[in-house]
Amino acid sequence: MPDVQALVSDFVLKLRRRKIEGSHACAKQTAELLRQVVSHQRVPYTNQAAALIDAVKAVGEQLINANPVELAVGNIVRRILHIIREEDVSSTASALEGLGLSAGSDDDDSHVEHEDRHVGLSPAAVATAARSTLRAPSLHTLLEGIPDSATVPHVSSSGGDSEGRSKSDRSLRSRKLKHDVIEAINELISDIDTCHEQISEQAVEHIHHNEVILTLGRSRTVKEFLYAAKEKNRSFRVFVAEGAPRYQGHVLAKELAAKGLQTTVITDSAVFAMISRVNMVIVGAHAIMANGGVIVPVGLNMVALAAQKHAVPFVVVAGSHKLCPLYPHNPEVLLNELKSPSELLDFGEFSDCMDFGSRNGAPLLHVVNPAFDYVPSKLVSLFITDTGGHKPSYIYQLIADYYSADDIVVQRKTTSGN
Repeated sequence: MPDVQALVSDFVLKLRRRKIEGSHACAKQTAELLRQVVSHQRVPYTNQAAALIDAVKAVGEQLINANPVELAVGNIVRRILHIIREEDVSSTASALEGLGLSAGSDDDDSHVEHEDRHVGLSPAAVATAARSTLRAPSLHTLLEGIPDSATVPHVSSSGGDSEGRSKSDRSLRSRKLKHDVIEAINELISDIDTCHEQISEQAVEHIHHNEVILTLGRSRTVKEFLYAAKEKNRSFRVFVAEGAPRYQGHVLAKELAAKGLQTTVITDSAVFAMISRVNMVIVGAHAIMANGGVIVPVGLNMVALAAQKHAVPFVVVAGSHKLCPLYPHNPEVLLNELKSPSELLDFGEFSDCMDFGSRNGAPLLHVVNPAFDYVPSKLVSLFITDTGGHKPSYIYQLIADYYSADDIVVQRKTTSGN
């Protein structure tokens, strides 16, 4: 895949140089790149899904290692691996149904009874049987209750025509698998594109008249959420903490005021003093972890603690592509990243403190500029995603719907081995 490899190398370089920042941009471009990988991947007659999974994993490891802080990249890689597995299960179920129908018409009377039992199975049972052939034995599969008759029928065939027909069927199936996977990836990209609109549609259910909303910094999801409430004739006021050291809250305050929202800018240190006047805190997120904790822009943990102290709901709005199946204590999860000290201090004014060190040669002045905070799940009141509102305790169910356990386990083993 020379052309695809060039695209992968270019994307990896952009991630390393931080030319692509933000979960939304990283998620969408990762999905588009992996769609190209799947499209150009040659699929053999057998183990089509395994070939696609190996190709996606190989590229995914490069992307994740390029910028481990952008957890959305790994989320999309695992989402697409889950898509391949699900589409393979669906394809296998269809093939089993086809085999049952053909076997019932071609075999002699001695095989009719056995094949009729298979053809009579419900689609759910056939899918369960197909799934059992793709997974290793586990307690979960034993409890699925697979009927004895839900076994893959062995149909013997002889002659060149049968062999040629079998190869043709396998070729058609491989093309169909790729086509179905690509279509599912297209739906994933569409969901990423429209996640802000899907979240904003729920604003009228959570923001009411004469409420006071507090946020920190600048989040596109929060901005669109507040815009949608304003368009529904909700009259409310917004306190915007400036979000030092980048002061993105100033930008958000200007955008909200331009839309006719009553906006008040406050310093980050004034959050605790003002939180008693607030009805709700609405913030964006960098990533939602598997335990319901949230990686957020720096300063928001302080806001969450203040909200808990005054019993103010702390609401997180985020797209489902930010849902990470890993836990904060996993070794491959980087909870933070240090930004340039120039955002805090001007080097020219403090160069004398940095140039002249102490006796052991270390500088007298250190400047630390972390990018993120971690907010534990106990401080979060509600998650609002493009699939609806969820409590932190429900995050595990969303992970089970979006990711395969095999991919999470493999990633842990690979990382721990390194």
